[in-house]
Amino acid sequence: MTDISNIKRVEPRYALPGGEIVVEYQGLTLESGMQPAFSVDGRAARATGASSRRAVLEVPSVFHGGRDASIKLEFGGSIAEIDALTIAELIKDGFHFVANPAVDPKDGTIVMTRSGGRGQMIGNTLFRLEADGYVDELPVNVMNPTGVAFGPDRELYVTNRRDGEVYRIERNEDAVTIASGLGIATGLAFDKNGVLFVGDRAGTIFRILADSSPDVFAKLEPSVAAYHLAFGPDGRLYVSAPGLASHEPVYAIDKSGTVETYFRGFGRPQGIAFGADGTMYIAACYRGKRGIFAVEYESGAAEHIVAGNMIVGLCFNAEGDMIIATGETLFSLPLGIKGTLL
Repeated sequence: MTDISNIKRVEPRYALPGGEIVVEYQGLTLESGMQPAFSVDGRAARATGASSRRAVLEVPSVFHGGRDASIKLEFGGSIAEIDALTIAELIKDGFHFVANPAVDPKDGTIVMTRSGGRGQMIGNTLFRLEADGYVDELPVNVMNPTGVAFGPDRELYVTNRRDGEVYRIERNEDAVTIASGLGIATGLAFDKNGVLFVGDRAGTIFRILADSSPDVFAKLEPSVAAYHLAFGPDGRLYVSAPGLASHEPVYAIDKSGTVETYFRGFGRPQGIAFGADGTMYIAACYRGKRGIFAVEYESGAAEHIVAGNMIVGLCFNAEGDMIIATGETLFSLPLGIKGTLL
C-alpha cells in the first residue's frame, strides 16, 4: 500500500465551478499504469495533469450553491483528504455581461445586463437582482448596455457601445443621455470628485465635463473587447484593454492624463475592482492560470486568488462578498474584502 502522508496545499483557496486548482501533496510514488484519483466534495474531479507531487484539478461544474468543499486523493489503497476549498455560489445565469456588475449603494441590489451583440435588439437589457433572488426588469431599453456604475448622486449610469452614449437611469424608469460621441463606449468610472470617465475601446479615454461634452483625457492602444475602468485609492485611473497578446498591460493614468504601465503580463485582462487597502483585483489569465488575481500595490506581485473561466467583471458588496460575472453567469464568494466605494 502506498502511504500518502498528506495534502500540503491547495491553490487558490476559492474557485468557480469549472475552474482549475493546483493540489500539492507528498508521499506518492507513481507506478506504471497507475494514476491517482481525485474528488471534490464527493464528486469525481478530472486531473488535467498529475505528477508524484502535484496535480491540476478541474472543479466539477455541477456545483451551484456556495459551499466549503473537501478534496480527496486516492492512490494504491491509501487516501488523503483536506478541507481547503470554497466553491462560489451561483446567483443567476442566462444574462450577458461585458464588464463589471454594479451594487446599488442604497439597497445592495445588483445591476445585471443582457447586452447582446453590437447592434442586436433585445427586449429587456437591464435588470436588478434583489436580496431575495427576485429579478426585476428595468423599464428602460438601453441598446447594448456595457459599463454600469453608480455615481455620487447614487443613480445608475450605463454606456451604450453601439451609439457611443452614456445614460443616467433616473428613478429606475428614465434613461437620460448624459454624453454622446464616445465611440464604442464600454467601461466607465467616477473619480473621487464625481467626474465621469468613459472608455472608447477604439483607443480613447473620455472625461465628461460639466456641460456634458466629452474631453479627450488619454489615448491608449485599442481593445478587441472593451475597456475596463476603475479608480484606485491613489486617485489614478486604472484601465485594462484586452487584446490578442498573452502579455498585456494594465495602465495607470494620473490626473493630468499621463499614461504609464502599472502591470504587464496578463493575458486578456478584463474587469477591475479595488480593495480599500489599495489591492487591485483583476480578471485575467496569468502564467497559465485563469481567474481573478490580486495585485499588491507596493510590491506589484500578482497572486491567484480565485480560479475560474471566462470571467469578465467583478465588484464587492457591503458584506465584503466578491460578485463575479462570467459572460452569462453571476457568482458570489465570501472573501470579506471592503471595496473602495463602500
